[in-house]
Amino acid sequence: MLLIGMIFVGVTGVAVAQEASLHGTFDVTYLSSYIWRGFDAYPDGHSAIQPSIDLDLYGTGFGLKVFSSRANQSGFENDEWLDVTLSYHNNFFADENYITDYCVGWVYYNYPDNSRKTSDLQEAFVVFSWPRIFPEGLVPRYTLACAWPAKSDSPNARDDGGWVHVFGLGYDLAAPALLPNTKQQILHLSAEVVYNDGIGPAGEVVDHDWSHALFSVSTEFKITKALSFVPAIYYQASMDDSVNTEDETWCGLSMRYKF
Repeated sequence: MLLIGMIFVGVTGVAVAQEASLHGTFDVTYLSSYIWRGFDAYPDGHSAIQPSIDLDLYGTGFGLKVFSSRANQSGFENDEWLDVTLSYHNNFFADENYITDYCVGWVYYNYPDNSRKTSDLQEAFVVFSWPRIFPEGLVPRYTLACAWPAKSDSPNARDDGGWVHVFGLGYDLAAPALLPNTKQQILHLSAEVVYNDGIGPAGEVVDHDWSHALFSVSTEFKITKALSFVPAIYYQASMDDSVNTEDETWCGLSMRYKF
């Protein structure tokens, strides 16, 4: 997968290398609890560390992201994963108030300590957002994703395929500055509600129902021009026991370096 990704980067770069450069973000995030699409990925509130690198391929609209999640306690080796995402983003109606940003992509979820046949998943997704449709700055968004086992002869193939619909709203709130030499502090507010139509971790049987609502707030503190610290707080109201039997609250602490 990594070899395919590097070939993808190289081929894309050859076409445009003289017009644009490679940009990206390297991120290391600590989560007090890792909740993935409503599921408690490491049960009983165990924390996780998640490094990732997200590449903007020479301004073409194509992107490559490699993400890893690892529990900070032992006993979760079979639930730790590495995923690779290839994506393309652009927009429609660029000169209109109803400009529509979109991102389409493919994800491969790999569990290194498990068999590909029993655990690995693939996913295709599309995300739409409308950044100018409301003059007050409220940004609606919609995500549609479809997942299926990486191997067609997987013993979990019958249960692991499905769809998910995510309806969300985002808003950037300008607050008084928290650090010297800054004009204001931007709080990124987000709310979304999720309809799960069968997607879950490997081997999980999921109801086809509204699974949860998620609320979050995050902000960014610039350390240097390229380096920043991003704290975040999340709250999940769980609605379907096949996804999660309890509400969840957790925090995230991220260090991001943009190049």
